[in-house]
Amino acid sequence: MDDRTRNRILAVLFVGVLMGALDAAIVGPALPALQGDFGVQERSLSWILTIYVLCALLSTPLMAKLADRAGRRSIYVLDVALFGLGSLVVALSPTFAMLLIGRAIQGIGAGGVFPIAAAVIGDTFPPEKRGRALGLIGAVFGLAFILGPLLGGMLLKYSWHLLFYINLPIAVVLIIAAFRVLPTTRPAQASPFDWAGLSVLTLLLILLTLGLNQLGGAEIRLWPLILALGGIGLLPVFAAVEAGAADPIIRPKIFSSQQMLMGSLLAIGSGMCMVSVSFLPSLITASFPVDVSAASFMLMPLILTLMVGSPIVGRLVDRIGSKLVLLGGSVLLIVGLLTLSLGSLTLVSFYAATLLMGLGLSALLGAPIRYIVMNATHAAERTSAQGAISVFTGIGQILCSALIGSIAGSFGGGAAGYQAGYLFVSIITVIMLAASLRLKDRAAEVEAFGNNAKIS
Repeated sequence: MDDRTRNRILAVLFVGVLMGALDAAIVGPALPALQGDFGVQERSLSWILTIYVLCALLSTPLMAKLADRAGRRSIYVLDVALFGLGSLVVALSPTFAMLLIGRAIQGIGAGGVFPIAAAVIGDTFPPEKRGRALGLIGAVFGLAFILGPLLGGMLLKYSWHLLFYINLPIAVVLIIAAFRVLPTTRPAQASPFDWAGLSVLTLLLILLTLGLNQLGGAEIRLWPLILALGGIGLLPVFAAVEAGAADPIIRPKIFSSQQMLMGSLLAIGSGMCMVSVSFLPSLITASFPVDVSAASFMLMPLILTLMVGSPIVGRLVDRIGSKLVLLGGSVLLIVGLLTLSLGSLTLVSFYAATLLMGLGLSALLGAPIRYIVMNATHAAERTSAQGAISVFTGIGQILCSALIGSIAGSFGGGAAGYQAGYLFVSIITVIMLAASLRLKDRAAEVEAFGNNAKIS
């Protein structure tokens, strides 16, 4: 495959991931308008975001497994079509319940886009170019954080419906381009689908998500804790079901690799670090005499650093391997988090901390972890493994959201409370640094990929 064809493939994948990431960022400015139109309370309004994240998390392992069975292109097209359908349902919703149904359909479609994109890159790009391609895909999230509020503000001048109608022509163009450009891959024979494993995993993720999502605050309530513990308790059940399945949703043996185990641990930690950024406006307003709007603007250096840093990190992965990049990123993030959490904040220390955090996050959220998993699994399970990493990242996100809220509340809220929360995240990053030390170097990574390619 020549570079021109690969660039076309990368463009289709980039736009698909951007569409899903942009939708998560663009909805925030529309929440007041949606609340006014449908007359709902704040607690109900939060479900516009929650149901999207939950359905995307539930969809990820299913779509990833289907992509390994039915072909990457077919399921990528299905995901984009579902996202477009969900956008249409939201835009035409006469009731709040119908709007939530549309958001659920959007989430189901969005769940498979990123793991399929990472798997296609592994299928089509040579080892020396995979990190660069993954880095460009990782930069999408920084771009979405910048474009989302800007685009949302422009379209809201006319109607909130336009935020969702705009997805329709993009989805149509993507579907046509995907049929023309993306390669097809599928196994010669398909085993019976693992419905039992999918059911247990779905219940596990629902219990865990709902439980952790309601745990935030100074006081730990009983029923969310029971739900979360119930989800954790289903882990051995899921492992037992998968061990006996002919074609499991997530094959247990992929975790026999130390690379995959460390990658999974790093994915949970990166999800926790990612969602910690959401609490920065609260820390800013508690530390400086600014309003929420100005606090969001103060995050721009971090977001720009993340967007610019992700492609650079991808190139570094191609040159020196994921281990050294993750070690460097973890150190930068630890220093940034400690600067943020220790002592009184000044504007200088805040911006220094967030710039270091942006550089560190560009390493943890971009190419390296996906690159590790890509090399540790063979092609027939590549999308499923990428889907598992997406699930672990999502679990890290909801876990950190609950824990930072609880820690901040326990320390009395305000600047001191949120600084205590960021100190906790710095401890998590130290654990990630230790996990990175156990990874293979670049030469061993490339050798592992070659061995897996022969197995495939």
